[in-house]
Amino acid sequence: MDTYTDFSNKPAMPDSNSDEQLKAILRGTKTVAVVGVSTNPVRASYFVARYLHYRGYRIIPVNPGHAGKTLFGEKIIASLADIPDEIHVDMVDIFRRAEHVPAIVDEALANLLPGLQTIWMQFGIRHEEAAEKARSAGLNVVQDRCPKIEYQRLFGELRKAGFNTGIVSSRLPTGR
Repeated sequence: MDTYTDFSNKPAMPDSNSDEQLKAILRGTKTVAVVGVSTNPVRASYFVARYLHYRGYRIIPVNPGHAGKTLFGEKIIASLADIPDEIHVDMVDIFRRAEHVPAIVDEALANLLPGLQTIWMQFGIRHEEAAEKARSAGLNVVQDRCPKIEYQRLFGELRKAGFNTGIVSSRLPTGR
């Protein structure tokens, strides 16, 4: 018996980020603090961070359970508050459940991470109040999306694998 999950009765969440906005965010980002990153290579947080690292982003791993270890050439830190002042974080990528998002946004705003431009919440993670607080502070907010997939979709890497990205171009992908 074939089984599948029927998502047709779930309301679609409006997304206010255009492809051009997402491209601008990904192009303007150099350093990403990944909150909730795992050291386990089969976990999504690990392979998303690894992919971004391979694409030239500096990854600042944040996970109190692995603090002090090294991942992608960087020391894992326990919290955003532990990021040294000389590190300019452009994006905070959140791999934690939605109920943890307000505290993470508050921590990012309270510590005034130099250069912070974007709060990015991974697939399945949305928190409108925290998002509004970040927007009110002048930050970009992306919810319920993956930077790895958006990078691949917007810069032509999914097309190479045969996926219909909805982007038609005769130019070869050049990356960001």
